[in-house]
Amino acid sequence: MRLDRFLAETGFGTRTEVKKLIKQGKVTVDGGLATKAESHIYPEKAEVRVDGVLVRYREFIYLMLNKPDGYVSATWDKKLPTVIDLLPEEYAHFEPFPVGRLDIDTEGLLLLTNDGELAHRLLSPKHHVPKTYLAQLERAVKDADIAEFKDGVTLDDGYKTLSAELEGFTVDGEPWAEITICEGKFHQVKRMFEAVGNKVLYLQRVRMKNLVLDEALELGEIRELTEEEISGLKN
Repeated sequence: MRLDRFLAETGFGTRTEVKKLIKQGKVTVDGGLATKAESHIYPEKAEVRVDGVLVRYREFIYLMLNKPDGYVSATWDKKLPTVIDLLPEEYAHFEPFPVGRLDIDTEGLLLLTNDGELAHRLLSPKHHVPKTYLAQLERAVKDADIAEFKDGVTLDDGYKTLSAELEGFTVDGEPWAEITICEGKFHQVKRMFEAVGNKVLYLQRVRMKNLVLDEALELGEIRELTEEEISGLKN
């Protein structure tokens, strides 16, 4: 890979800005002063430093966002703020995108990455990747609801969902539920509860496959996934 491309892709600015760094003598490769922006290096092997600081090359980035209410799960929207607006500047050059969608008023776990192959596997209907949500409800879950969710709920358009796990509980006397589905139809969780005569008042995604929402993340905060978390998503 060309040295200027390497530095640009690791967040040191545009090609022009990177060339200035090299001309200013701020870049070394394997201990020697870099003089040519067009020189080639092996990105995984070369020891590149800028102002003495080692530069770590990564082709892909994997981020966990605790999505807040009011943000669209998209890279761009003409009217509304998107989850990309929450991205720290240090990750912008990777151009990550949300893996799947959460409704604008749904909070919780959202994976952002530029790894298109992984995103495709996680979203492919044939893989039935489980996703778990917590929902505050208008009324308490009944045994009949649990049985219907397990059998598959017929939605308003006639589609019958795959089997889903449902468990009801209360928080401060208010009815809540945990639901795990293995598909991602439009507004699916809300429509499933509507199909059994209930209503979702609040919805939060807490898990996707093995990836669990970090309770330490405040709404709107982002952190990188650990190697263990990445491995779990890929395997």
